[in-house]
Amino acid sequence: MQSIKYIGVDDLDIDLFESQYVVPEGMSYNSYLIEDEKIAIMDTADRRKGEEWKANLAEALAGRKPDYLVSHHMEPDHASLIADVLSAYPDCKLVCSAQAMKMLPNFFDGFDFTGRVMTVKEGDTLDLGSHTLHFIGAPMVHWPEVIMSYESTEKVLFAADGFGKFGAQVNETDDWACEARRYYFNICGKYGVQVQNVLKKAAAFDIQAICPLHGPVLTGEAMKEALRLYDIWSRYEPESEGVLVAYASIHGGTTAAAERLGEMLRKKGAPKVVVSDLSRDDMAEVIEDAFRYPNIVVCAASYDGGVFPVMHDFLYHLQIKAYQKRRFGIVENGSWAPSAGRVMREMIESMKDCEIVEPLVTIRSRMKPADEEQLTKLAEAMLS
Repeated sequence: MQSIKYIGVDDLDIDLFESQYVVPEGMSYNSYLIEDEKIAIMDTADRRKGEEWKANLAEALAGRKPDYLVSHHMEPDHASLIADVLSAYPDCKLVCSAQAMKMLPNFFDGFDFTGRVMTVKEGDTLDLGSHTLHFIGAPMVHWPEVIMSYESTEKVLFAADGFGKFGAQVNETDDWACEARRYYFNICGKYGVQVQNVLKKAAAFDIQAICPLHGPVLTGEAMKEALRLYDIWSRYEPESEGVLVAYASIHGGTTAAAERLGEMLRKKGAPKVVVSDLSRDDMAEVIEDAFRYPNIVVCAASYDGGVFPVMHDFLYHLQIKAYQKRRFGIVENGSWAPSAGRVMREMIESMKDCEIVEPLVTIRSRMKPADEEQLTKLAEAMLS
Protein backbone atom coordinates (compact mmCIF):
# COMPACT_ATOMS: atom_id res chain seq x y z
CA MET A 1 0.00 0.00 0.00
CA GLN A 2 2.25 2.74 -1.32
CA SER A 3 0.16 5.79 -0.41
CA ILE A 4 -1.72 4.35 2.55
CA LYS A 5 -0.08 4.72 5.96
CA TYR A 6 -1.02 2.96 9.16
CA ILE A 7 -1.54 5.46 12.00
CA GLY A 8 -3.37 3.23 14.47
CA VAL A 9 -2.46 2.47 18.06
CA ASP A 10 -2.18 -0.53 20.37
CA ASP A 11 -3.89 -0.71 23.75
CA LEU A 12 -1.96 -3.03 26.04
CA ASP A 13 -3.61 -1.78 29.25
CA ILE A 14 -7.21 -2.74 28.52
CA ASP A 15 -8.56 -5.70 30.48
CA LEU A 16 -12.05 -6.07 29.00
CA PHE A 17 -12.97 -5.00 25.49
CA GLU A 18 -16.50 -3.56 25.46
CA SER A 19 -16.46 -4.27 29.22
CA GLN A 20 -17.12 -7.98 28.60
CA TYR A 21 -14.43 -9.68 26.47
CA VAL A 22 -11.11 -10.59 28.04
CA VAL A 23 -8.20 -9.45 25.86
CA PRO A 24 -4.96 -10.74 27.40
CA GLU A 25 -3.07 -9.74 24.24
CA GLY A 26 -4.51 -6.23 24.22
CA MET A 27 -6.39 -4.52 21.41
CA SER A 28 -5.54 -2.49 18.33
CA TYR A 29 -7.48 0.54 17.16
CA ASN A 30 -6.67 0.78 13.48
CA SER A 31 -6.61 3.97 11.49
CA TYR A 32 -5.07 4.82 8.14
CA LEU A 33 -4.01 7.89 6.15
CA ILE A 34 -4.36 8.08 2.36
CA GLU A 35 -1.89 10.54 0.84
CA ASP A 36 -2.91 12.12 -2.47
CA GLU A 37 -3.91 15.51 -3.85
CA LYS A 38 -6.58 15.30 -1.18
CA ILE A 39 -5.60 13.67 2.12
CA ALA A 40 -8.08 11.35 3.84
CA ILE A 41 -7.93 10.06 7.40
CA MET A 42 -9.64 6.69 7.63
CA ASP A 43 -11.25 6.56 11.12
CA THR A 44 -9.75 7.68 14.44
CA ALA A 45 -9.24 5.62 17.61
CA ASP A 46 -10.42 5.08 21.16
CA ARG A 47 -9.96 8.08 23.45
CA ARG A 48 -8.03 5.79 25.79
CA LYS A 49 -5.16 6.17 23.33
CA GLY A 50 -6.12 9.57 21.98
CA GLU A 51 -2.86 11.45 22.55
CA GLU A 52 -0.82 8.64 21.03
CA TRP A 53 -3.11 8.50 18.00
CA LYS A 54 -2.98 12.27 17.49
CA ALA A 55 0.81 12.12 17.63
CA ASN A 56 0.80 9.41 14.94
CA LEU A 57 -1.52 11.53 12.81
CA ALA A 58 0.64 14.64 13.14
CA GLU A 59 3.78 12.70 12.26
CA ALA A 60 2.13 11.20 9.16
CA LEU A 61 0.75 14.56 8.04
CA ALA A 62 4.17 16.22 8.44
CA GLY A 63 2.69 19.69 8.53
CA ARG A 64 0.03 19.11 5.88
CA LYS A 65 -3.69 19.43 6.52
CA PRO A 66 -6.22 16.65 5.93
CA ASP A 67 -9.16 17.26 3.62
CA TYR A 68 -11.40 14.43 4.80
CA LEU A 69 -11.99 12.27 7.84
CA VAL A 70 -13.86 9.13 6.78
CA SER A 71 -15.78 7.47 9.61
CA HIS A 72 -16.87 3.96 8.71
CA HIS A 73 -18.31 3.16 12.15
CA MET A 74 -19.44 5.44 14.99
CA GLU A 75 -18.56 3.15 17.89
CA PRO A 76 -16.32 5.07 20.33
CA ASP A 77 -13.29 2.82 19.91
CA HIS A 78 -13.06 4.16 16.35
CA ALA A 79 -14.81 7.53 16.35
CA SER A 80 -14.26 9.18 19.74
CA LEU A 81 -11.71 11.64 18.32
CA ILE A 82 -13.83 13.02 15.49
CA ALA A 83 -14.43 16.36 17.23
CA ASP A 84 -10.72 16.66 18.08
CA VAL A 85 -9.78 16.29 14.40
CA LEU A 86 -12.40 18.72 13.15
CA SER A 87 -11.38 21.24 15.81
CA ALA A 88 -7.69 20.94 14.94
CA TYR A 89 -8.31 21.14 11.16
CA PRO A 90 -11.17 23.59 10.40
CA ASP A 91 -11.17 22.82 6.67
CA CYS A 92 -11.46 19.07 7.16
CA LYS A 93 -14.82 17.48 6.34
CA LEU A 94 -16.27 14.44 8.02
CA VAL A 95 -17.42 11.76 5.57
CA CYS A 96 -19.95 9.27 6.93
CA SER A 97 -23.33 7.69 6.31
CA ALA A 98 -26.56 9.60 6.87
CA GLN A 99 -27.33 7.29 9.79
CA ALA A 100 -23.95 8.10 11.33
CA MET A 101 -24.62 11.81 10.98
CA LYS A 102 -27.80 11.36 13.04
CA MET A 103 -25.73 9.70 15.76
CA LEU A 104 -23.14 12.49 16.04
CA PRO A 105 -25.03 14.49 18.70
CA ASN A 106 -25.22 11.36 20.85
CA PHE A 107 -21.44 11.38 21.21
CA PHE A 108 -20.48 15.03 20.64
CA ASP A 109 -23.11 17.10 22.39
CA GLY A 110 -22.50 20.79 21.82
CA PHE A 111 -20.11 20.44 18.87
CA ASP A 112 -21.29 22.35 15.82
CA PHE A 113 -21.14 20.06 12.77
CA THR A 114 -22.88 22.56 10.50
CA GLY A 115 -21.21 22.52 7.10
CA ARG A 116 -18.63 20.00 8.28
CA VAL A 117 -20.30 16.72 7.25
CA MET A 118 -20.53 15.02 3.84
CA THR A 119 -22.91 12.07 3.85
CA VAL A 120 -22.34 9.15 1.48
CA LYS A 121 -24.31 6.08 0.56
CA GLU A 122 -23.97 2.84 -1.35
CA GLY A 123 -22.39 3.49 -4.75
CA ASP A 124 -21.07 6.98 -3.98
CA THR A 125 -17.41 7.78 -4.67
CA LEU A 126 -14.87 10.22 -3.28
CA ASP A 127 -12.07 11.40 -5.60
CA LEU A 128 -8.78 12.07 -3.81
CA GLY A 129 -6.72 12.54 -6.97
CA SER A 130 -5.14 9.31 -8.14
CA HIS A 131 -7.12 7.40 -5.49
CA THR A 132 -10.88 6.94 -5.44
CA LEU A 133 -13.00 5.63 -2.59
CA HIS A 134 -16.10 3.61 -3.51
CA PHE A 135 -18.57 3.38 -0.63
CA ILE A 136 -20.36 0.17 0.32
CA GLY A 137 -23.37 0.07 2.60
CA ALA A 138 -22.85 -2.39 5.45
CA PRO A 139 -25.78 -1.80 7.82
CA MET A 140 -25.83 -4.01 10.93
CA VAL A 141 -22.28 -5.19 10.52
CA HIS A 142 -22.64 -4.62 13.35
CA TRP A 143 -24.29 -1.20 13.83
CA PRO A 144 -26.89 0.32 11.48
CA GLU A 145 -24.73 3.22 10.30
CA VAL A 146 -21.74 1.18 9.13
CA ILE A 147 -20.18 1.75 5.72
CA MET A 148 -17.13 0.19 4.13
CA SER A 149 -15.01 1.70 1.38
CA TYR A 150 -12.95 0.28 -1.47
CA GLU A 151 -9.95 2.21 -2.78
CA SER A 152 -9.71 1.27 -6.44
CA THR A 153 -6.09 2.27 -7.21
CA GLU A 154 -4.39 0.17 -4.56
CA LYS A 155 -7.35 -2.24 -4.40
CA VAL A 156 -7.87 -1.99 -0.66
CA LEU A 157 -11.08 -2.70 1.24
CA PHE A 158 -11.53 -0.66 4.42
CA ALA A 159 -13.81 -3.12 6.19
CA ALA A 160 -14.90 -1.31 9.38
CA ASP A 161 -15.31 -3.95 12.13
CA GLY A 162 -15.43 -6.71 9.53
CA PHE A 163 -12.45 -9.10 9.55
CA GLY A 164 -11.31 -7.73 12.90
CA LYS A 165 -9.84 -9.67 15.80
CA PHE A 166 -8.85 -9.35 19.41
CA GLY A 167 -5.20 -8.59 20.16
CA ALA A 168 -2.73 -5.74 19.78
CA GLN A 169 -0.62 -5.42 16.63
CA VAL A 170 2.57 -5.79 18.65
CA ASN A 171 1.36 -9.21 19.82
CA GLU A 172 0.22 -10.37 16.38
CA THR A 173 0.83 -14.00 15.41
CA ASP A 174 0.23 -16.02 12.26
CA ASP A 175 -2.89 -17.59 13.79
CA TRP A 176 -5.42 -14.94 12.71
CA ALA A 177 -8.41 -17.25 12.94
CA CYS A 178 -8.25 -18.04 16.66
CA GLU A 179 -9.01 -14.58 18.01
CA ALA A 180 -10.85 -13.50 14.85
CA ARG A 181 -13.30 -16.36 15.44
CA ARG A 182 -13.94 -15.37 19.06
CA TYR A 183 -14.32 -11.76 17.94
CA TYR A 184 -16.71 -12.56 15.07
CA PHE A 185 -19.17 -14.78 16.91
CA ASN A 186 -19.39 -12.59 19.97
CA ILE A 187 -19.59 -9.23 18.19
CA CYS A 188 -20.95 -9.87 14.68
CA GLY A 189 -22.40 -13.35 15.14
CA LYS A 190 -26.03 -12.27 15.20
CA TYR A 191 -25.71 -10.58 11.83
CA GLY A 192 -24.86 -13.44 9.48
CA VAL A 193 -27.39 -12.38 6.84
CA GLN A 194 -25.94 -8.86 6.77
CA VAL A 195 -22.39 -10.19 6.55
CA GLN A 196 -23.42 -12.40 3.63
CA ASN A 197 -24.85 -9.33 1.88
CA VAL A 198 -21.56 -7.47 2.27
CA LEU A 199 -19.53 -10.46 1.06
CA LYS A 200 -21.62 -10.53 -2.11
CA LYS A 201 -21.01 -6.81 -2.66
CA ALA A 202 -17.28 -7.18 -2.00
CA ALA A 203 -17.03 -9.97 -4.57
CA ALA A 204 -17.58 -7.37 -7.29
CA PHE A 205 -14.26 -5.68 -6.45
CA ASP A 206 -10.69 -6.79 -7.10
CA ILE A 207 -9.53 -6.77 -3.48
CA GLN A 208 -5.82 -7.18 -2.82
CA ALA A 209 -5.82 -6.12 0.84
CA ILE A 210 -8.35 -5.80 3.66
CA CYS A 211 -7.82 -3.09 6.28
CA PRO A 212 -10.01 -3.83 9.31
CA LEU A 213 -10.49 -1.57 12.34
CA HIS A 214 -8.96 -4.21 14.63
CA GLY A 215 -6.15 -6.66 13.88
CA PRO A 216 -3.69 -7.00 11.00
CA VAL A 217 -4.01 -5.92 7.39
CA LEU A 218 -4.92 -9.05 5.44
CA THR A 219 -3.30 -9.87 2.10
CA GLY A 220 -2.55 -12.92 -0.06
CA GLU A 221 -3.43 -16.34 1.30
CA ALA A 222 -4.33 -14.93 4.72
CA MET A 223 -6.96 -12.73 3.10
CA LYS A 224 -8.37 -15.62 1.05
CA GLU A 225 -8.64 -17.75 4.19
CA ALA A 226 -10.36 -14.93 6.07
CA LEU A 227 -12.92 -14.58 3.27
CA ARG A 228 -13.48 -18.35 3.27
CA LEU A 229 -14.05 -18.46 7.02
CA TYR A 230 -16.33 -15.42 7.00
CA ASP A 231 -18.51 -17.17 4.42
CA ILE A 232 -18.78 -20.26 6.65
CA TRP A 233 -19.34 -18.30 9.84
CA SER A 234 -21.96 -15.97 8.41
CA ARG A 235 -23.96 -18.93 7.03
CA TYR A 236 -23.97 -20.45 10.56
CA GLU A 237 -22.35 -23.60 9.24
CA PRO A 238 -20.01 -25.65 11.48
CA GLU A 239 -16.36 -25.05 10.73
CA SER A 240 -14.90 -28.22 12.26
CA GLU A 241 -16.14 -31.67 13.25
CA GLY A 242 -16.42 -32.20 16.98
CA VAL A 243 -18.50 -31.92 20.15
CA LEU A 244 -18.63 -29.19 22.77
CA VAL A 245 -19.63 -30.31 26.27
CA ALA A 246 -20.55 -27.19 28.27
CA TYR A 247 -21.39 -27.68 31.92
CA ALA A 248 -22.61 -25.69 34.92
CA SER A 249 -21.96 -27.46 38.21
CA ILE A 250 -22.54 -26.42 41.83
CA HIS A 251 -20.92 -29.11 43.99
CA GLY A 252 -19.08 -31.23 41.41
CA GLY A 253 -21.67 -33.84 40.51
CA THR A 254 -22.41 -32.29 37.13
CA THR A 255 -18.69 -31.76 36.54
CA ALA A 256 -18.08 -35.49 36.94
CA ALA A 257 -20.88 -36.33 34.50
CA ALA A 258 -19.64 -33.83 31.89
CA GLU A 259 -16.06 -35.06 32.12
CA ARG A 260 -17.17 -38.69 31.92
CA LEU A 261 -19.25 -37.92 28.84
CA GLY A 262 -16.21 -36.24 27.29
CA GLU A 263 -14.18 -39.40 27.87
CA MET A 264 -16.89 -41.53 26.26
CA LEU A 265 -17.09 -39.29 23.20
CA ARG A 266 -13.32 -39.47 22.70
CA LYS A 267 -13.27 -43.26 23.04
CA LYS A 268 -16.10 -43.56 20.55
CA GLY A 269 -14.15 -41.65 17.93
CA ALA A 270 -15.22 -38.02 18.16
CA PRO A 271 -12.57 -36.08 16.17
CA LYS A 272 -12.53 -33.28 18.74
CA VAL A 273 -14.11 -32.93 22.18
CA VAL A 274 -14.02 -29.68 24.16
CA VAL A 275 -15.25 -29.78 27.76
CA SER A 276 -15.88 -26.31 29.22
CA ASP A 277 -16.75 -25.14 32.73
CA LEU A 278 -19.18 -22.26 32.30
CA SER A 279 -18.48 -21.00 35.82
CA ARG A 280 -14.75 -20.59 35.21
CA ASP A 281 -13.92 -20.59 31.51
CA ASP A 282 -14.12 -17.52 29.30
CA MET A 283 -17.76 -17.33 28.18
CA ALA A 284 -16.80 -15.72 24.86
CA GLU A 285 -14.49 -18.63 24.07
CA VAL A 286 -17.17 -21.21 24.89
CA ILE A 287 -19.57 -19.35 22.58
CA GLU A 288 -16.88 -19.47 19.89
CA ASP A 289 -16.65 -23.25 20.29
CA ALA A 290 -20.43 -23.59 20.24
CA PHE A 291 -20.44 -22.02 16.79
CA ARG A 292 -17.36 -23.90 15.63
CA TYR A 293 -18.69 -27.45 16.13
CA PRO A 294 -21.94 -29.08 14.93
CA ASN A 295 -22.71 -30.88 18.21
CA ILE A 296 -23.13 -29.52 21.72
CA VAL A 297 -24.10 -31.15 25.00
CA VAL A 298 -25.30 -28.89 27.80
CA CYS A 299 -25.00 -30.26 31.33
CA ALA A 300 -26.40 -28.28 34.25
CA ALA A 301 -27.56 -28.47 37.82
CA SER A 302 -31.09 -27.47 38.74
CA TYR A 303 -31.37 -24.25 40.71
CA ASP A 304 -34.33 -22.41 42.26
CA GLY A 305 -36.77 -24.41 40.19
CA GLY A 306 -34.88 -23.59 37.02
CA VAL A 307 -31.31 -23.98 35.79
CA PHE A 308 -28.00 -22.90 37.32
CA PRO A 309 -27.57 -19.23 36.25
CA VAL A 310 -24.34 -19.56 34.27
CA MET A 311 -26.01 -22.10 31.98
CA HIS A 312 -28.99 -19.81 31.51
CA ASP A 313 -26.55 -17.01 30.65
CA PHE A 314 -24.74 -19.21 28.14
CA LEU A 315 -27.93 -20.30 26.36
CA TYR A 316 -29.21 -16.72 26.42
CA HIS A 317 -26.00 -15.60 24.71
CA LEU A 318 -26.58 -18.21 22.01
CA GLN A 319 -30.17 -17.07 21.55
CA ILE A 320 -29.26 -13.42 21.04
CA LYS A 321 -26.46 -14.38 18.62
CA ALA A 322 -28.95 -16.18 16.35
CA TYR A 323 -27.47 -19.61 17.11
CA GLN A 324 -28.82 -22.24 14.71
CA LYS A 325 -28.30 -25.45 12.72
CA ARG A 326 -26.84 -27.50 15.59
CA ARG A 327 -27.54 -30.77 17.46
CA PHE A 328 -27.97 -30.62 21.25
CA GLY A 329 -27.71 -33.22 23.97
CA ILE A 330 -29.01 -32.45 27.47
CA VAL A 331 -27.80 -33.68 30.87
CA GLU A 332 -29.57 -32.35 33.95
CA ASN A 333 -28.81 -32.80 37.65
CA GLY A 334 -31.18 -32.41 40.56
CA SER A 335 -31.19 -33.80 44.09
CA TRP A 336 -34.96 -33.82 44.64
CA ALA A 337 -36.83 -32.10 41.75
CA PRO A 338 -34.72 -31.86 38.59
CA SER A 339 -35.77 -28.78 36.57
CA ALA A 340 -32.66 -27.88 34.54
CA GLY A 341 -33.57 -30.12 31.61
CA ARG A 342 -36.96 -28.51 31.14
CA VAL A 343 -35.51 -24.98 31.11
CA MET A 344 -32.63 -25.91 28.78
CA ARG A 345 -35.01 -27.68 26.39
CA GLU A 346 -37.30 -24.64 26.24
CA MET A 347 -34.38 -22.32 25.48
CA ILE A 348 -32.95 -24.64 22.83
CA GLU A 349 -36.35 -25.08 21.15
CA SER A 350 -36.46 -21.31 20.61
CA MET A 351 -33.33 -21.52 18.41
CA LYS A 352 -33.65 -22.00 14.66
CA ASP A 353 -33.10 -25.47 13.17
CA CYS A 354 -31.66 -26.97 16.36
CA GLU A 355 -32.28 -30.67 17.03
CA ILE A 356 -32.42 -32.13 20.54
CA VAL A 357 -30.89 -35.60 20.67
CA GLU A 358 -32.38 -38.21 23.01
CA PRO A 359 -32.06 -39.42 25.66
CA LEU A 360 -32.22 -36.52 28.06
CA VAL A 361 -30.03 -37.77 30.91
CA THR A 362 -31.04 -37.06 34.51
CA ILE A 363 -28.46 -37.33 37.30
CA ARG A 364 -29.56 -37.45 40.91
CA SER A 365 -26.78 -35.58 42.75
CA ARG A 366 -23.99 -38.02 41.88
CA MET A 367 -23.47 -40.46 38.99
CA LYS A 368 -24.51 -44.08 39.46
CA PRO A 369 -24.14 -47.18 37.25
CA ALA A 370 -27.49 -46.60 35.57
CA ASP A 371 -26.38 -43.07 34.69
CA GLU A 372 -23.32 -44.47 32.93
CA GLU A 373 -25.65 -46.46 30.67
CA GLN A 374 -27.68 -43.37 29.82
CA LEU A 375 -24.56 -41.30 29.16
CA THR A 376 -23.29 -44.03 26.86
CA LYS A 377 -26.54 -43.92 24.89
CA LEU A 378 -26.32 -40.13 24.64
CA ALA A 379 -22.68 -40.28 23.47
CA GLU A 380 -23.61 -42.80 20.77
CA ALA A 381 -26.57 -40.70 19.66
CA MET A 382 -24.48 -37.52 19.44
CA LEU A 383 -22.03 -39.26 17.11
CA SER A 384 -24.61 -41.02 14.95
